Amino acid sequence: MLGGMDRKPRRPRDPNQLGKLIVDLSVGEAEEKSQEDTRDPAAVALGSKGGKARAKNLTEEQRRAISRLASDARWKKSDD
Repeated sequence: MLGGMDRKPRRPRDPNQLGKLIVDLSVGEAEEKSQEDTRDPAAVALGSKGGKARAKNLTEEQRRAISRLASDARWKKSDD
């Protein structure tokens, strides 16, 4: 779980801007901006047990039907 941990800082995608940022950080002209975790801790805790709780409540027949629908969708041929 990543709760409480700082996320990886965003970097510019442009190579020139990224190079300038790295030089500025190494010289001390710029400081690293940390991004705080803005997710709701209760939602994160519930999200980590969602699939397990759902699987526990389904019967074997229901799990088979769901998996059959999923496999049919994966193997369905396109009508080109």
